[in-house]
Amino acid sequence: MYRNSNTGCLKNICRLSVKSSLFLLFIVLPRTLVWGQLRIDAQYRNRFEVRDGYRQLTSDGVTPAVFISQRTRLSVHYVNDGLKVTFTPQDVRVWGDEQLASSTGVYGDVASLELFEAFVEVRTGSAAWLSIGRQPLVYDNQRILAARNWNQNGLAYDAMVLKWQSNSWKVHVGTSWNSTGENISDNYYPSDRIKSLSFLWLQHAVSEGWQMSFSHVASGVSRSDTDNHLYFRQITGLYSTWGKENWQAKGNLYYQFGKNRTGTNVSALLLDAEVTYRIAQLVPGVGLSYLSGNSQTGNEQKTDHLFDVLYGARHRFFGGMDYYRNFITQTQQGGLVDYHFVINGKLTAKTRLTNTFHYFRLARTNPGTPTHKNLGCENDLVIKHQLTEWGVLEGGYLFYCPSQSIKTLQGISNGRFSQFFYLQLTITPTLFQNQQSNI
Repeated sequence: MYRNSNTGCLKNICRLSVKSSLFLLFIVLPRTLVWGQLRIDAQYRNRFEVRDGYRQLTSDGVTPAVFISQRTRLSVHYVNDGLKVTFTPQDVRVWGDEQLASSTGVYGDVASLELFEAFVEVRTGSAAWLSIGRQPLVYDNQRILAARNWNQNGLAYDAMVLKWQSNSWKVHVGTSWNSTGENISDNYYPSDRIKSLSFLWLQHAVSEGWQMSFSHVASGVSRSDTDNHLYFRQITGLYSTWGKENWQAKGNLYYQFGKNRTGTNVSALLLDAEVTYRIAQLVPGVGLSYLSGNSQTGNEQKTDHLFDVLYGARHRFFGGMDYYRNFITQTQQGGLVDYHFVINGKLTAKTRLTNTFHYFRLARTNPGTPTHKNLGCENDLVIKHQLTEWGVLEGGYLFYCPSQSIKTLQGISNGRFSQFFYLQLTITPTLFQNQQSNI
């Protein structure tokens, strides 16, 4: 493959610069940061996948996709009495997806190294810290703000968060403001991305085994790509976990209001509830998830009742086949109801099994959806084996039995039994630690 020599030289210089910086980091930091705690962690995650209907129903004549993806991270953590620093570059790639290659070898990629985390936390009192920079925002069961860890890239936010904690209370207040560059004027930003994100999170330990959290999130989007006016969608609600002896229960209820991306008033609901009971080495459970939808669309729609999960997790809640990620298109604004049955089992001291069965239905029908709400069933079987304290091997086999309604929604009339298999190796060693710490 043709490669511009000047571009190649520039990339080599950049790579040498990065390598030199990392070398200095390893050599200088342990000698200079005498009065703090320094830890360097690595993460290597490799995933082999066979997709025969993943994300979209398979059909006659379609060949399964087979590939291997890889995530590599190096995390540097430094802590002293008044400062915490976290820096995590990462490389994400698919084996063989290099853009600089020829028939005889692979030379590299145009852009694969990126910054996953880079933030500092500064003490602002005896019980408070101010966190600034690119950081994960992970709260409660990750319904609204999540790490999205199934995605090899993950998800982090450029934000400022004030964190306060007492014996039984935790309070976080955060805000973020996104721009396309160092603009001279105006605040134009793509209207399909969140321009402003602010939130309040409170958690309280009510009693032993019972915790409750309150969240309020305000997300603002531009009215258009060339407009400074913002529409804000507001989410407020509760999350609770309770446990006693062999019983465990958790649930959340969120109400959404404000305006959507087109300026239409919003009134939507999200409800989750799950109960499990431990029987020896088995933990069976049952749960319900309800995400409201629209019965009217287009000009007939006066209020938007479709709940937007914003940056919340999809893969962990709506089935591992990932058929339900964008509810505007994938349910035609009909929302979703998920009745699920789960069983966790401990096969050996280091091996665990989880099987989750989902029965999906539309929450509402409208002129854009099929008449029947039944969307079919999915079963997710996952086995995890702890190889060592720093290594986990995970395998999953998932399949989806489609109904006529899901075939209609996806526009695949001859859609059939769909399946997905993956095998994932995760290695997370600590490479260096200058003293015992809990960072």
